Amino acid sequence: MTTGSIHIAVLGSGNIGSAIARGLVQAGIVPAGHVTLTRRKAEHLEAYAQRGFNVCTDNRKALRESKFVIVAVTPQQLNGLLSEIRDAVDPRLHTIISVVSGATIAEIRTQLGSSVAIVRAMPNTAIAIQESMTCLSTDDASTETLPVVKKMFDALGRTLVIEEALMVPATALCACGIAFFLRAVRAASQGGIEIGFHAEDALLMAAQTARGAASLLVQGGNHPESEVDKVTTPQGCTISGLNQMEHHGFSSALIKGIVTSAAKAAVLYSPRVQEK
Repeated sequence: MTTGSIHIAVLGSGNIGSAIARGLVQAGIVPAGHVTLTRRKAEHLEAYAQRGFNVCTDNRKALRESKFVIVAVTPQQLNGLLSEIRDAVDPRLHTIISVVSGATIAEIRTQLGSSVAIVRAMPNTAIAIQESMTCLSTDDASTETLPVVKKMFDALGRTLVIEEALMVPATALCACGIAFFLRAVRAASQGGIEIGFHAEDALLMAAQTARGAASLLVQGGNHPESEVDKVTTPQGCTISGLNQMEHHGFSSALIKGIVTSAAKAAVLYSPRVQEK
């Protein structure tokens, strides 16, 4: 994949769509001038235009000028978008990358009415700083498209190719998971304030500690409990704190939150066009 010749359209440049665009440029995959962002209201993209991105409100125009088309609208907006771009999709040219929660490849392809290559991707907003956990799947194991898309997202964090049936659970664990871990960091910083630190210091300490904990697992490949054992001593302060958290349902609450988010993600999209 050569960075100089790729043109990418991001249809629906809200939080996740714009984060992907920023990440692609910052990672050197493409220059800003080779990325077209669309949104219903062009004024919301003025800052991106000033940074060299192409911006417009015409999804068909953006698609015609790009090879890779990232569909990043909400599940409720997907049917309308697919209907709009249907006649502009060229299976010989385009690759559709959908980050829409709950919409299967078969459902998207049926609405587009073509054999265009489609890859589902589930990144999270850390993609803007090349720290995303992105899950990928496709319905055609023989396609050459998936390795190309994987290479693209590899530059934006870590990737994992999974069965499409697991994309909804991946939404809960990875995409929603960003919010869950951010809330945990916030809670830790609030605890830091209560024991004497100023708010900005407590947040820095909590965030860096969380980053270090995650890095121990990602880089070392160890199980979390093996790292926990290294900082828990008999009758020590760490085990006292951990036990208190467990008494109040810390682990159970996180597990239930992920399961609940997965159940919700499974019903966000309906391929049936809603009656007006």
